[in-house]
Amino acid sequence: MDATVVRRGRRSDADGFIELVLALARFEKLDPPTPIATRRLLDDIFRRKKINLFVASRGRRLVGYALYFYSYSSFLAKPTLYLEDLFVSEGSRGGGVGMALLRRCVEEARAKGCGRMEWAVLTWNEKALRFYESLGAKRMDDWYLYRLDERSLRALSARAPGPARHGLAKARPTR
Repeated sequence: MDATVVRRGRRSDADGFIELVLALARFEKLDPPTPIATRRLLDDIFRRKKINLFVASRGRRLVGYALYFYSYSSFLAKPTLYLEDLFVSEGSRGGGVGMALLRRCVEEARAKGCGRMEWAVLTWNEKALRFYESLGAKRMDDWYLYRLDERSLRALSARAPGPARHGLAKARPTR
């Protein structure tokens, strides 16, 4: 068996990466990204550099990926590496690929001076929960994850008062 290599994703990895994203959607029982969303995802990684990608390969085949970005902790006054996805293809699980990807993210967090690293795990994914907790990761029972989806964002935006109603009218330049 080929050794696992973890490296930054390259544009030439796009097709293999998207195959893994589609496999993750099937695993999580979610709708996969549309073709437009797929193009936007690749553009945000490789052109706009909004998000970051590590890939794991064995030989010429991609077998896993970690997709991450940075948020910021005002109390720590340090960045936080937020791991959006950590996925290993079904046939490659249990062989250290997930650990190699996670270690690469930890190295990146340390290199960037992060005060912490965070991610979310589906409650039914028992294997992932056990894996992360075996590493010393702590489940944050005192925090709830909230989400406004696109529909909710539109609805809230439509009913929210404009900046002038909040006393935030445009500032006039001083001389």
